[in-house]
Amino acid sequence: MFNNSNIFFSSEADIPAIVSLANSAYRGDSSKKGWTTEAHLLEGELRTDTISLAQLLQKPEAAILKHLDDEGSITGCVYLEKQDKKIYLGLLSVSPDKQAKGIGKKLLVSAEEYARNQNCSSIIMNVISVRQDLISWYVRHGYHPTGETRPFPVDTRYGVPTQLLELIVLQKNINP
Repeated sequence: MFNNSNIFFSSEADIPAIVSLANSAYRGDSSKKGWTTEAHLLEGELRTDTISLAQLLQKPEAAILKHLDDEGSITGCVYLEKQDKKIYLGLLSVSPDKQAKGIGKKLLVSAEEYARNQNCSSIIMNVISVRQDLISWYVRHGYHPTGETRPFPVDTRYGVPTQLLELIVLQKNINP
């Protein structure tokens, strides 16, 4: 389905590897090897867990795309959920030692392809407002702030904020 031959749909069997990947990309010391770390914003080691990810994957309108390296290891992933005529994009994760090699961009392009195949007109996402480097990266890929903000969901299982955080909504319009 995807133009990029290294992008595939995830299954329940992939959940442990995706949980490990997402946690290593965003939380704890391992995340500090990459530029997507949130370890300075949230104390704790977890971004997600197997139960939460399994619940997301079981939603009928949801999919998780995975990027595989040449050895078949999952090096990137992205969560997609159809919401009316939009796709919600979340959990875009790339292994810290594989960042800045185009995997995130490949996942975004595949997410857009998926959205078009779902007859959706746009992709939306939430980003922590103080993550200016990440917001700039999304802007370079065609996303723009909508002006909408949302409170940061505090669930101490997934980290304790070290400062007041809020989310901004980014959107990219696509041609279905």
